[in-house]
Amino acid sequence: MQAYLDCRRNKRSSRSALAFELNLERNLMQLHSELVNRTYQPGASICFVVTHPKPREVWAADFRDRIVHHLLYNHIGPRIERSFIADSCACIPGRGTLYAAQRLEAKVRSQTQNWSRPAHYLKCDLANFFVSIDKRILADQLVARIPEPDWQALALQILLHDPRENYQLHSPARLLNRVPQHKRLNSQPSYRGLPIGNLSSQFFANVYLDALDQFVKHRLGARHYIRYVDDFVLLHQSPQQLNAWLAEIEAFLPERLGVRLNPTKTILQSIDRGVDFVGQVIKPWRRTTRRRTVEHALRQVASAPTTSLRETANSYFGLLTQASHSHTDRRRLAKAVLLRGKAVNAGMTKTYKGAA
Repeated sequence: MQAYLDCRRNKRSSRSALAFELNLERNLMQLHSELVNRTYQPGASICFVVTHPKPREVWAADFRDRIVHHLLYNHIGPRIERSFIADSCACIPGRGTLYAAQRLEAKVRSQTQNWSRPAHYLKCDLANFFVSIDKRILADQLVARIPEPDWQALALQILLHDPRENYQLHSPARLLNRVPQHKRLNSQPSYRGLPIGNLSSQFFANVYLDALDQFVKHRLGARHYIRYVDDFVLLHQSPQQLNAWLAEIEAFLPERLGVRLNPTKTILQSIDRGVDFVGQVIKPWRRTTRRRTVEHALRQVASAPTTSLRETANSYFGLLTQASHSHTDRRRLAKAVLLRGKAVNAGMTKTYKGAA
């Protein structure tokens, strides 16, 4: 029941959630029975394409299956996450983008002694991460971390289920063709790739990359390191040291995890130029929202339907407020909202239903 309540949060109006809720007690009891008797089988997934910030496939499991994902996570997730380093972010309660940005800012201040001495940063991104994950390696990691046979079997069943065997495509072919072949799950062998869009995939990805976190922190001895999904940053006063660490990471990733860095997104430069991470840019004495994100927010507010304008604007006000220096950006957003005939509060942190 708790897994169901967690699953329906913010998704109660979806078609699959409403269908499940029509006969809630019977459906939950049936699902419970299947899990206990080990007759549970995942259902059909929905595949669709999102275009922002770039085209990519999303594979959404059926609502019934998402309940099982929450059930598994509720039982094994908190225990396993306690073994993660504090600098592993994303899809962990309390460790979202604001946590990551503030933690990196604190590390930058520590490395530069409050901006009083020069330092450098190395920023890396894993190439085609979710479709490159080797399920065989991940299965061994899960077996080592889950001692209970029943929960171990359920975790492996979710991991090894191939959504491509039973799915419905909810996007036109023209959108699907915008996703590069090397980024599509359908282009990978059966033992590679996790479907983007499920809680289980997000959790499994953190388990998978914990090996990288442990390697960087304990083998390389990097004091200032942080990772958000497949983006990570290392800090040091010496660019030579960062280059040496980069070489060791490049050797470790394909050997141990079967993944590689994206060379076009590997950046090594002075911290004074600004560190772009999780949508924010950390510069001396301030943390601002990425310019591209601000411009996108302005375009979305200018074009949003009137019925959804308030929700759209408030979501961007909340995003901009996360930055330590956001007054100018919030003022620009407030002006765009006022031009649409909506009222904005004096602090420029939210808009209202009524007209200005």
